[in-house]
Amino acid sequence: MAAAAPAERALLGFTENLAPLNFQDGVEVRGFSVELLRKMAAAAGLPLELQVLPWQRAMQMAETQPTSVLFSLTRTPEREAQFQWVGPIAPRRVLIYRLAKRRDLSLTQLNELGQRRIGVVRDSAADILLQAAGLKPGIELEHGLDDATNVRKLLASRMEFVVLLDWAAAWAMRQHKLDYSTLQPVMALDVTRSYWYGLRPEAELAVTRRLQAALDAMRRDGRYEQLRQRYFG
Repeated sequence: MAAAAPAERALLGFTENLAPLNFQDGVEVRGFSVELLRKMAAAAGLPLELQVLPWQRAMQMAETQPTSVLFSLTRTPEREAQFQWVGPIAPRRVLIYRLAKRRDLSLTQLNELGQRRIGVVRDSAADILLQAAGLKPGIELEHGLDDATNVRKLLASRMEFVVLLDWAAAWAMRQHKLDYSTLQPVMALDVTRSYWYGLRPEAELAVTRRLQAALDAMRRDGRYEQLRQRYFG
């Protein structure tokens, strides 16, 4: 009798709380990127296990697993050689917000910040960008584990500004039962990039290609757009 084909090794997906892309909802892992990856993995015949962690921890865990998928990951020149890329998942428009009621605050460029503070997720692409611009953690930058933490701090007036994706800002306001107009965007931080899935450089190239092929097929047949409309409208 012929030997059975070896079972596929499970993909280990590591992500963060960044609703509505990816987030923990009780015992369930949910979000647009999560559902999209599940459909891609199923089409590619790949078992998938998911874990939601603070972003810094998610990155550390992904580095230890050759079959890991880190998401939703901003594709930057600094990260280009660190991953095999599958995507793009979705556009990324990162804005700096203040509370709309704080009409005394304005910001058109970062060197106007003065003694004020900006909330940002630690070790995120936005954090790296702000530090590269000369802003210092603990002084101009208020680090949080995730967007939800930073939004709570902003609403409690523990900082003056916060960095958020536009649709993540809207999602956060809904969770607090507040209107989106509670927040006021004051300047664009980064609107040129997209989110991707990142596999380890040592991952099998065939796995990366199967996942990309599955995503491309979903774009062609309309399933990607149907899923996008469900989350983003």
